[in-house]
Amino acid sequence: MISICMIVRDESKVLAKCLESIKDYNFEIVIVDTGSIDNTKEIARRYTKNVYDFKWCNDFSKAINFSISKANNKYVLVLAADEIVINLDKEQLGKKILDRANEVGRINIKNEYLRNGNKFVYTDYVSRVFDKDKYEYNGCIHEQIVRKDGNGYKTYKLPVTINHLGYDNDEISRKNKISRNIQLLKASLMSNDSDPYIYYQLGKSYYMDGNYNEAKINFEKALGFNLDTKYEYVQDLVESYGYSLINIGEYKESIKLLNLYEEFKNSADYIFLAGLIYMNNGLFIEAITEFQNSKKIEICKMEGVNDYLANYNIGVIFECLGNKEKAVEFYYMCKNYDKALERISFLEK
Repeated sequence: MISICMIVRDESKVLAKCLESIKDYNFEIVIVDTGSIDNTKEIARRYTKNVYDFKWCNDFSKAINFSISKANNKYVLVLAADEIVINLDKEQLGKKILDRANEVGRINIKNEYLRNGNKFVYTDYVSRVFDKDKYEYNGCIHEQIVRKDGNGYKTYKLPVTINHLGYDNDEISRKNKISRNIQLLKASLMSNDSDPYIYYQLGKSYYMDGNYNEAKINFEKALGFNLDTKYEYVQDLVESYGYSLINIGEYKESIKLLNLYEEFKNSADYIFLAGLIYMNNGLFIEAITEFQNSKKIEICKMEGVNDYLANYNIGVIFECLGNKEKAVEFYYMCKNYDKALERISFLEK
């Protein structure tokens, strides 16, 4: 019923982990190699006979669509070599796909990465499951699913959880991937400079590389278009832009993002950002209010914004105001968060 489709290139460090995580589900596995010079294909053949070659043409969509064309089943689940399946309910997966046959299924992806010595965990749902006769990929990088007939479509959530290792702690690998993405996105803009999504993705690539000035420039170009806030990427665009401004010290400039409060008031991630904006502009009472508000929202994408990160920042504010007792109170509410434990150790000497 389902084929798992993948494109790979020089993925010998992670491919076996990925394939080990899916082998017992007995799905058809289709792997397309785009020019590996390591033993990636050898590893792939241990798990499936369906290994094909595709001449790389700087277009991820064409490569993925080629892999999909080799699938024998009607429905496909697209995975990357650096994604590990940590939870999958096969029975419910099949049932939901049949119940929502004309729609696109979304799986839960968990991203873990280190930046400046700090661990971040970001979780989101991403479209990955569909009828191959009705859908295909479009876009040379950060490709998107589109209907072949050009119409829009609905999505639904599936009982699949993935751990993504893509931007892990291997600095060389991370830098290479980001550099590759930036070059491909710049090439896309040469032929299409009127797509805000490309500017968003270029800004995001710079952001992941810690180049917040370039990130800001491209986020602003994306925001210069008349964007519909219902598009999934727009909220992340706004938040990433806000963090870029904070990281380069443009605190006053970040205040303008508070004008979008009504649009995103139900998002713990946005409310937490609002708290940071107030905090960095010295509006401590307002900041505490927003951090408290973020804790009232159960679901978040960035781990901790509705829990220990909010409590930590409230603790920082009280410490800055000289109220060590209240600061320690909120630091303890952070439980095992390293930064909070450091502040407790310092204040309770």
